[in-house]
Amino acid sequence: MSPTLAATAMPLLRRLDPERAHRLALRGLRFGLAGTAAAPDDPRLAVTALGLRFTNPIGLAAGFDKDAVALAGLARLGFGFLEAGTVTRLPQPGNPRPRLFRLPEDAAVINRMGFNNRGIARFVRRLAAARVGVPVGANVGLNKQGAVAERDYPALVAAVAPHAAYVVVNVSSPNTPGLRDLQAAPRLGALLGAIRRAVPAAPPLLVKLAPDLAPADLPEIVAACLDAGLAGLVVSNTTLARPASLRGRHKGEAGGLSGAPLFAPSTAMLAEVARLARGRLALIGVGGVASGRQALAKIRAGASLVQLYTAFALHGPALIPRLKHELLAALDADGFRTIADAIGADL
Repeated sequence: MSPTLAATAMPLLRRLDPERAHRLALRGLRFGLAGTAAAPDDPRLAVTALGLRFTNPIGLAAGFDKDAVALAGLARLGFGFLEAGTVTRLPQPGNPRPRLFRLPEDAAVINRMGFNNRGIARFVRRLAAARVGVPVGANVGLNKQGAVAERDYPALVAAVAPHAAYVVVNVSSPNTPGLRDLQAAPRLGALLGAIRRAVPAAPPLLVKLAPDLAPADLPEIVAACLDAGLAGLVVSNTTLARPASLRGRHKGEAGGLSGAPLFAPSTAMLAEVARLARGRLALIGVGGVASGRQALAKIRAGASLVQLYTAFALHGPALIPRLKHELLAALDADGFRTIADAIGADL
């Protein structure tokens, strides 16, 4: 089955409860029912970042495959890399349902999933067994109850380190009480120091930031990440903001908003972080990407890599080849030969 054919199932999935549709999609991907990319990537899309080579810069963001159950099927769709998780030390069910809401009029989603996952032990077994052919990162977070950040994050990083191409420390989900407090520069610096001491030989380490951070806080946060020897940052997570333009009937639901409304603020934040980092951190741009032109905008704002979530959930496997085709066309239109030539062009 081709990704285009698989995408014909999307209208049927959209009629289902969003969480049930997600479970069915993961099951189909796990058993290889979503198809395989038709052609190898154009060499102009290749990029080197985090000490790794990516055949294209389009990746899948954390949150889609929390338990690393469908990595092989996802990789076959043509992603340049995948990020599994968020995984916590202990299994947890997440927040009460309903907790996932489509806003189709806004090309957006609101979620308050709450890091529902089966825990680090199962996650590591699946990650270790995965043979996918693209870099796979692991995204780690805290349990809602009983967590101790300086104990749990180092333990999580140590557990995934032998099997992950890179590791993302998630301190920015809006759905775990108190988690975003860890982004404050002094607390973040102490946490990263604890991870570094516990796992000195960790793979490239990144932090995922919230788009709702005050601009005045960014210089100290970036400095703390640089002082800790981080490899990069993921910009950004979902937002608690609710733009006045939202029309969907679920727009008042609590949780993190993702999709099209997040594109402009997350890209503006990405550019500011890139200016502060001055090439010393690899940046992954995520938030509202649904076209090749938008992917290139993230890259021009300083991202070496770009991630999808909501657009992939809404449009399915056919989105990936379309994005890559559009990205090549956008490179040509803007006069860039390769992705590397476009990184940070707007700074």
